[in-house]
Amino acid sequence: MIVERVPLGVYAANCYIVMCEDTKEAMIVDLGGESEEIIKKSKELDFKINCIVLTHGHGDHIAGIPGLLSVIDCPVYIHEKDEEMLLSPKLNLTAVMSTDEISIKPDGLLKDGDILKVGNLEIKVIHTPGHTMGGISLKVGDYLITGDTLFKGSIGRTDLHGGSYDTIIDSVNSKLLTYSDDTIILPGHGPATKVGIEKKTNPFARK
Repeated sequence: MIVERVPLGVYAANCYIVMCEDTKEAMIVDLGGESEEIIKKSKELDFKINCIVLTHGHGDHIAGIPGLLSVIDCPVYIHEKDEEMLLSPKLNLTAVMSTDEISIKPDGLLKDGDILKVGNLEIKVIHTPGHTMGGISLKVGDYLITGDTLFKGSIGRTDLHGGSYDTIIDSVNSKLLTYSDDTIILPGHGPATKVGIEKKTNPFARK
């Protein structure tokens, strides 16, 4: 398995390429801009894009999708509670961002506990609401892709549509920080960290 981080877009949201080395298939997680960078990576690493999975529906995580879909035909998945956001430029905030307004109809809706298959990899969907109603995290191997739910030393904002402080605190502590201390956290913005580090140093972790 190869997991590669590519910060993209105006807000440098982390896009992740999760690739099965055996089959050369890859999942793209969040695509905030510069779709040409992902196409370039696919040629460099010689992989075929299996699907695009969104941790949530905000514009800084979806702005590159139309560009990629104009070149590559692949399904787009999002949690069922963020479908409305993906369809609405007002709710996904592209109506007020320095980008084109985006409305995307997802090809499939995800639920907590779903398993996505990419080659020989199995990726578990974990519903982690709080930043948005349909926010998800993805567990694959020793990695935990947390979107804008959990960052190194912080959590996602909760003042936008569908946000809830109490809910995100519960998601962080009941669903994410329950994994082993060595689990590598790959957040939607900023550097990677580990569950053990966040348990000790993140001010939003329940001590």
